[in-house]
Amino acid sequence: MDNQFTHETLDYHALNAMLNLLDERGKIQFESDQQAARQFFLQHVNQNTVFFHNLDEKLDYLINEGYYEPEVIKQYRSEFIHDIWKQAYQVKFRFRTFLGAYKFFTSYALKTRDGKRYLERFEDRVVMTALTLAQGDEEFAHQLMTEIIQQRFQPATPTFINSGKKSRGELISCFLLRIEDNMESIGRAINSSLQLSRRGGGVALLLSNLREQGAPIKGILNQSSGVVPVMKLLEDSFSYANQLGARQGAGAVYLNVHHPDIMQFLDTKRENADEKIRIKTLSLGVVIPDITLELAKQNKDMYLFSPHDVERVYGRSFSEISVTEKYTEMVDDSRIRKSKISARSLFQTLAEIQFESGYPYIMFEDTVNNANPIEGRINMSNLCSEILQVNDASSFNDDLSYAHLGRDISCNLGSINIAKALDGGDLAQTVDVSIRALNAVSEMSAIDSVPSIRKGNDESHAIGLGQMNLHGFLAREGIQYDSKEAIDFTNVYFATVLFHCLTASNRLAQQKEVTFHGFENSTYASGVFFDDYLETEYRPCTAKVTELLNKLNLPLPNLDDWATLKAQVMEHGLYNRNLQAIPPTGSISYINDSTASIHPITAKVEIRKEGKIGRVYFPAPYLKNDNLEYYQDAYEIGPKAIIDVYAAATRHVDQGLSLTLFFNDNVTTRDINKAQIYAWKKKIKTLYYIRMRQKALDGTQVDGCVSCTL
Repeated sequence: MDNQFTHETLDYHALNAMLNLLDERGKIQFESDQQAARQFFLQHVNQNTVFFHNLDEKLDYLINEGYYEPEVIKQYRSEFIHDIWKQAYQVKFRFRTFLGAYKFFTSYALKTRDGKRYLERFEDRVVMTALTLAQGDEEFAHQLMTEIIQQRFQPATPTFINSGKKSRGELISCFLLRIEDNMESIGRAINSSLQLSRRGGGVALLLSNLREQGAPIKGILNQSSGVVPVMKLLEDSFSYANQLGARQGAGAVYLNVHHPDIMQFLDTKRENADEKIRIKTLSLGVVIPDITLELAKQNKDMYLFSPHDVERVYGRSFSEISVTEKYTEMVDDSRIRKSKISARSLFQTLAEIQFESGYPYIMFEDTVNNANPIEGRINMSNLCSEILQVNDASSFNDDLSYAHLGRDISCNLGSINIAKALDGGDLAQTVDVSIRALNAVSEMSAIDSVPSIRKGNDESHAIGLGQMNLHGFLAREGIQYDSKEAIDFTNVYFATVLFHCLTASNRLAQQKEVTFHGFENSTYASGVFFDDYLETEYRPCTAKVTELLNKLNLPLPNLDDWATLKAQVMEHGLYNRNLQAIPPTGSISYINDSTASIHPITAKVEIRKEGKIGRVYFPAPYLKNDNLEYYQDAYEIGPKAIIDVYAAATRHVDQGLSLTLFFNDNVTTRDINKAQIYAWKKKIKTLYYIRMRQKALDGTQVDGCVSCTL
């Protein structure tokens, strides 16, 4: 009785903080956080919610006052609207953790324009998202509502925030733009970044084609300022633009390591960099070909090539050239200006900068392109390093109109909660609904302010289905993250998800009688893509995983299933050029009571700093006092085991996976380099942040990707 009295009289913040205090038996007080979630509703949410007598009154108010888009509701019969809302509330959804509830009401729930009162509960946001993406299809709307409210599938933050709202940003998570070596393209890119940043998520830009500092312009030597001034212009643009104050503008830039400005590029992130060149908020990424690692292995110098000369000699932009294939040829070509640095010095500098800032991200160029099933070259990634798609350059007339309209990239993201999806008993259905939901985001997005983005999206229908809660699921089932069983499960699970993704996209192609642009030149069309799946039957090879999948009654596709799918795809095609990408996930992980993405937890009880409220504590999903041993954190597990798990998933994902490497505070730059080389050898496509086990002065964790965080 005394304990109950204490819980009912303490405020929710104090109750949540009790997670950080062991009880008299030395146990974590999980029940205090559950009470914190309850008291958060009683003490705060209920006291600050606008209540309505019934659904009709609520919808009339939200539509008439300009909060909801009336056309979303008008697509459906009145009876269906009442039915779907009733079914959503009948689920009796409850947030398991205080942080999950706090995140939803702080970041997602619709509020009055003064920001002081809530107009939605979780059920309302779920239903409006389902109604928006279903575009009048009642059966699909109901299916999607069910998948989201049961937490089997979660759309990305911009989709979940903006769906159904009258005043909103785009539904898309992030964008990728390439810049060509001329002032028109640079100017267009800055304008496009402003337009996209205020409408959608983060924007990544390719700088590899820009001529280096000191290169000639119109034949006059030493005229080019190089890439750093362009970076400064972009950083200022992103700091100016945000989405109605909901999300800050965020950008990233990628540069090939064989660009002559590579060392200046990296120096912009040094802690002691001159303010004239220091880049504070822009994220940095580097593109590394195989030849660079081979030269470092042999302790040789590496040549840096003038992009202007490369384009002049080959008639193609530097980013369209395979440096590995053309390296010796370009070294021997006297028409191409070049300089050289020590390859090992480059990797030493990379590790130093990552040690200081966590940047740059790394894209292993040849690994990415060797695995690419689509015709064309991948030359960059995005703000969270999981989007890997081909692009096509635009060219401009003197009046800045398009001489040739190219194709740039947008990211339509959402993630499956592995544990909840498998508990649901129909993974095929969950994947199918998820693919259709993401496809709807693509089809509903028409960003005319950046025509190259619209063209790329319209022709590719590219999406990125992600995954989260891998560690939570493994731990719940008594499997250590750094075990052969974890690799075994990951391999089988992702092969199965790939099968269902391709099946869903093939079904869309048959229904719409359309394939993505360029399908005929893909390895899907030739059938080569399926060779591995017709030679290897992806079945569990450990007793523990075999027993687990039998318990879950998860059907696994066999060789005949893959052969049938191959025939269907070759005959009818795929609607979506790209299907999977594993983003870092952030806020949606907390809302879904999920471990982030497929990497391990960073702490059994995570400490975060959340706005005005200060420190907030989040217990790892499914964590109990009697299963703590299965919740080793990422720093304890170390980079090698994490890379092994990601490598098992990577082979079945057509795009990338946001892979953060975690190190203890005694890490050296040599340790970082060894992990990078190991990742490359394991055919990892990209590396996201480098994280050291260190905390801010107040003890809280550092946030991750500010834009593509789902």
